[in-house]
Amino acid sequence: MKEKRQPRLPKFWEALIPVAAILAFMLLGTLVWGMDPHVPLVLATVITAGVAAWCGYSWDAIITGALDSIKSAVEALLIILCVGMLIGSWVWAGTMPAMVYYGLEFIAPGAFLVLGAILTAIVGLATGSSWTASGTVGVALMGVAMGLGIPAPLAAGMVISGAYTGDKLSPLSDSTNVAAAAAGTPLYDHVSAMMTTTVPSFLISLVFYGIAGAIVIDADGYDPTLAREIQQAIADNFNLSPWLMLPVLVVIIAAVKRIPAIPSLLLAAAFAGIIAMIAQGASLAEVLSSFQVGYSAETGNEIADKLLNRGGLDNMLWTISLIMFALAYGGMMEKCGFVEALMGRFVRKVKNVGGLVAATIVTGIICDVILTDQYLAIMIPSRMFRDGFDAKGLSRSFLSRTTEDGATLWSPMIPWNGCGAYQSATLGVSNWAFMPFAFMNLINPVLAITISYLGIGIKWKEFDGLKGEELKAAKAKKKAELKAAKEAAKAAK
Repeated sequence: MKEKRQPRLPKFWEALIPVAAILAFMLLGTLVWGMDPHVPLVLATVITAGVAAWCGYSWDAIITGALDSIKSAVEALLIILCVGMLIGSWVWAGTMPAMVYYGLEFIAPGAFLVLGAILTAIVGLATGSSWTASGTVGVALMGVAMGLGIPAPLAAGMVISGAYTGDKLSPLSDSTNVAAAAAGTPLYDHVSAMMTTTVPSFLISLVFYGIAGAIVIDADGYDPTLAREIQQAIADNFNLSPWLMLPVLVVIIAAVKRIPAIPSLLLAAAFAGIIAMIAQGASLAEVLSSFQVGYSAETGNEIADKLLNRGGLDNMLWTISLIMFALAYGGMMEKCGFVEALMGRFVRKVKNVGGLVAATIVTGIICDVILTDQYLAIMIPSRMFRDGFDAKGLSRSFLSRTTEDGATLWSPMIPWNGCGAYQSATLGVSNWAFMPFAFMNLINPVLAITISYLGIGIKWKEFDGLKGEELKAAKAKKKAELKAAKEAAKAAK
């Protein structure tokens, strides 16, 4: 009887083969042949399985790595499907159109960059999609920027900053859900943790956009025609009122009350469906249809149509299938030792919390470059560093926050990354051109690393679930312990 081979850790050059495969297939498939990233990802996964088999791993071990990875994100996948239902109902209710209509109403030339970033962030937050925010109101703002004489790279950088701020903080976002699932932390804990770095970074960005706007904008050259055309198209197809944005309050209240994501999203979708029937005259059949296939409109305005034709379960299946293949690839990379072979020695050299945060963020950015996919760039650092976070007593929400601070925000910067290719094509500006002006995406990783080295904003596992005086006492105790540890280390030297 043939003796069964014992699996071994891949050699460094062997571990590079799956990386080279995904890079080659993605570049050739998506950039040269114009394919969706799914099949190139499948081909890279096949190569990864082959190299794993060469290193002695059985098929059971290989497929277990893939399936375990997918199982870990099943809830996130269900949430994404619920988001599709929510978006369809929000468009039918007039919630999303009202946001864009009133946002464009209050844009003033002198504050265009600041208000544009805020408006794009609101749309990203409401839809949970940076792609939707940049592809709809972002495209409109690029047109308005032309009338103001604003350089296209600066305007595109503003759109990217706002879109990814909203996407990052939205419980509707697929990347936000994937980051929470990969780290093993509740969704709203993850969103709450991100406030520490995301909000200050965005506020700093707004200051920079205010300064830039004061320098480059000629208010006398403002042409409101494009914005007015979009508003008119929306007004012609919806009964508009500020109270149409009540479904947004449902999501906010659910987040504050920490209601689980799936029931809160379904509740918000149902509430929007009721509003659609009352305010827009939709039938129950039309509302239910919007849950399945989204909303369909023909307003005569191309940009407005692009905004309104959104949502539905069906439209989320593209993202779901891509995430599943990415999870399978990442699971094989982890289970069969490729990640350990590539990054193990680097990970083991990390000693303190600041270094751990810096390593996680840098790894996410590297994954954005070499793996060309945002989801992989979120998941792989999370799996690589979670033992390190656990060993130091850090909260998993701190891990999920850190992965998003790097991987999510840098994905649009890389031309061959799926996000980068989309944003460049949508906004009509090269990634290298808008990168210096995507202030939020540049500032956030630096701020996250800096405050972690200073001991600010660190989320400890022992603080999870504590509030009020209990939380205050626990923080005081932790501060004393850290101070004592530093003094002991200093005395030992």
